[in-house]
Amino acid sequence: MAVNKIKSYRIDEILVKVGAAKTKAEKIGILQDYNTLALRNVLKGNFDDSIQFLLPEGSPPYKEANQHTPPSNLRKQSPKFRYFVKGGPGESMPKMKVEGMFIKLLEAIPPSEAKVVILMKDKKLTEEFKGITKKTVEEAFPGLIVK
Repeated sequence: MAVNKIKSYRIDEILVKVGAAKTKAEKIGILQDYNTLALRNVLKGNFDDSIQFLLPEGSPPYKEANQHTPPSNLRKQSPKFRYFVKGGPGESMPKMKVEGMFIKLLEAIPPSEAKVVILMKDKKLTEEFKGITKKTVEEAFPGLIVK
C-alpha cells in the first residue's frame, strides 16, 4: 500500500524544502507537489495583504507540545485560522477567547509548526524561510492571493 508523502511532512519541513530549491521552477514544483489546505492557508495568511489578524504581534505565552508526539498537527488545525482574522467569526467574540483559542492551537501542534503559525500571523514567514516569495506562491497557486 502506498503512503501519501504529503501527509508525512510537516508544513515547516515543506517550507524548508522550498527554500532549499535552487530554481523558481523547482520551488513551484515542490509547493504544488505538497499542496494541502494547511500549506495554502499559511501562504495566504502570510502573503495576502487583505488578510489582517486580530491577534497581537509576537509570540504569546504557550506551552510547547512534544515535537515527536504532539496531540495534533497543522493540517488538522489550520481551518481554525478563520477565527483569528478580521471579517471572520472571531471578530464578534471576546478578544481573550480568540487569543485563548490561538494559544490552544499552538499548544496542539509541533513547536516547529507553531513557529510557522506565529511567523505567518506576523507576516514574517520569509525571515525564517528564505527563498519563498509572494511571486513564487502566486505562480504555484494562481488566485490564492488577492491583489
